[in-house]
Amino acid sequence: MPDNEIALILRTIDQAFDHRSWHGTNLRGSIRRLDASAAAWRPAPERHNIWEIVVHAAYWKYTVRRRLLGERRGSFPLKGSDWFVRPDGTTAGDRQWREDTELLVSTHRSLREAVTSLDPRALDAPTSAGKTKTVDLLTGIAAHDLYHAGQIQLLKRLRADARR
Repeated sequence: MPDNEIALILRTIDQAFDHRSWHGTNLRGSIRRLDASAAAWRPAPERHNIWEIVVHAAYWKYTVRRRLLGERRGSFPLKGSDWFVRPDGTTAGDRQWREDTELLVSTHRSLREAVTSLDPRALDAPTSAGKTKTVDLLTGIAAHDLYHAGQIQLLKRLRADARR
């Protein structure tokens, strides 16, 4: 059984990602029932779409996990970092969209495993990769999920309005 602080952090991360909570839609809920065409829609040229936000969120979950464990860069399944160009609405395929949403889910699981294995005394120490305290990195990744869940909800509303 994890320490109470670790349990609270896991609960926060999970609520931001895929567990019920008071704040409304979490990240995974924001993409539920979306197809590739909806995920690839852009509100304007050069603006991110939902699909890119999903892969961006997966990348940062991977990054936080890597920092927690002191691992080197380079093991994320896609080439690049931070933002990844995804297919546009005319070339988007539901299979690739499902693969990228599964990447988000699997990086979340992997992050959870890393958090579960943490020594609670490490929470107030910086990670091996920087000056940020571990607890701040972990609460920050939960905030990151919620921030992007809100963006996705807004993009879905903008798309619906544009189609009227």
